[in-house]
Amino acid sequence: MYYTIKVTTPKRIAFVDITKKVEEIVNKSEIDSGICCLYVPHTTCGITINENYDPSVINDINNTLNRLVPSNNFYTHTEGNADAHIKTSLINSFAVIFFENKKLILGTWQGIFLCEFDGPRERKIYLKLIAA
Repeated sequence: MYYTIKVTTPKRIAFVDITKKVEEIVNKSEIDSGICCLYVPHTTCGITINENYDPSVINDINNTLNRLVPSNNFYTHTEGNADAHIKTSLINSFAVIFFENKKLILGTWQGIFLCEFDGPRERKIYLKLIAA
């Protein structure tokens, strides 16, 4: 069995903190300890774990991705979202997090972010808990 988290992203590029939603599912599950696998089934949206205390970190990540992969480059993909596909490949589409006693094992400042690169859209994150 897996869970689905739905997120409506607010704009074309957005980093949405989903940590609390993931924590709620882990806390309500029947599994005390194990592995939490997150997967984003979209080609223009990814997932990352990074600092969620200081928003300037996310701004820096976004600004660097925009410099590396500008939206107005000469791409052969003609739908107008080639940059979103490339950014998603750089960020990735999955994350794996341990949990113990129904608590995610994250660093002090770490959070889980859905990384939208072609919004606004409704996105899904699939979450699977594996007992260990």
